[in-house]
Amino acid sequence: MTTARRVAFDALKRIDGDGAYANLVLGAMLDRTDLSGADRRFATDLVYGTTRMRRACDALVDRFVTSPPDPATRTLLRLGAYQLEFAGVPPHAAVGETVALAPKRVRGFVNAVLRKVSTVDMVWPSEFARLSYPDWIGELLTSELGEDAAMRSLARMNEAATVSVRADGYVQDLSSQWVAAAVEAAPGERVLDVCAAPGGKTTAIAATGASVVAADVRPHRVELIEQNVKRLGVAGVEAVVADATDPPFEPGAFDAVLIDAPCSGLGALRRRPDARWRIRPGDVDELTTLQRRMLTACAPLVRDGGRLVYSVCTLTAGESIAHPLPPGFEVDDREPPTGDWRRFGHGWRVLPHEADTDGMVLLRYRRAT
Repeated sequence: MTTARRVAFDALKRIDGDGAYANLVLGAMLDRTDLSGADRRFATDLVYGTTRMRRACDALVDRFVTSPPDPATRTLLRLGAYQLEFAGVPPHAAVGETVALAPKRVRGFVNAVLRKVSTVDMVWPSEFARLSYPDWIGELLTSELGEDAAMRSLARMNEAATVSVRADGYVQDLSSQWVAAAVEAAPGERVLDVCAAPGGKTTAIAATGASVVAADVRPHRVELIEQNVKRLGVAGVEAVVADATDPPFEPGAFDAVLIDAPCSGLGALRRRPDARWRIRPGDVDELTTLQRRMLTACAPLVRDGGRLVYSVCTLTAGESIAHPLPPGFEVDDREPPTGDWRRFGHGWRVLPHEADTDGMVLLRYRRAT
């Protein structure tokens, strides 16, 4: 019999052992079951929660483990620990149902460890372990935000994301909606969205009556843009395959250019349960280089007096305000038209715990005439 815990365990083995993405592997597995809506939601919480709280679950378990268990058993212990510490599952069910998933050879071991987890109070080795983040992420955000704001943001990104639905039915985080609004597109304008997939900001901009060229470097991602444009019935969008570091457009061809740049995603970790374990400090440096190349290549596409808008769903200066001002541009220091933004250098930032949104940084420039 397929149960929510069995699906969760099988998915977690793929995520932990094979590096599969949580949202992709779980969705495919759930589609092959006849689980009820409640059980699907429970399985989703178990997978996302156990993945997100991996470090904390290991800390709970490792107090009672003298030698490293095999990978599948490690995953099972994490699943049990998550239910006991974070999911609010009664101990008898969390322990008993998890032990039932174990092979006979390790059932006694899993039972003994989880029973101890359920009865022995935890003394956390650090706040970053309790909140289940790699030390480098916790330390980076602490240095960027200060200890209080960092801890609040980290804690908020351990909670499920709020679902925000636009008037047209498109599901999009409020912070992303605020970025699209900050372009301040007007009817008849020509706007370029250079990292447009899957098309959320593109369709929001096009709804103003502007004409939007929606570009992405990957053809299958451009197909996603086209699908969303068609589904929402938005007019005035041309989806194209194009590289934002070498865009095939004429200088000065657009009234506004939006660069919603690839980034570390350190402000949107609540949506991506496995992202905190994938990103590495060196990745941030590489992304910063890529972002600067995009800014350098796309700035000339803005007409005289036009607007260049840059955003990243992270919280750090290195990926945002540390980038040099594009030549020929001045900072547009007006307040954004909508959103819970706070001043951040010459730009604006929203923090997850303050606005109940993804963390985001917004920079706006205007080309001199």
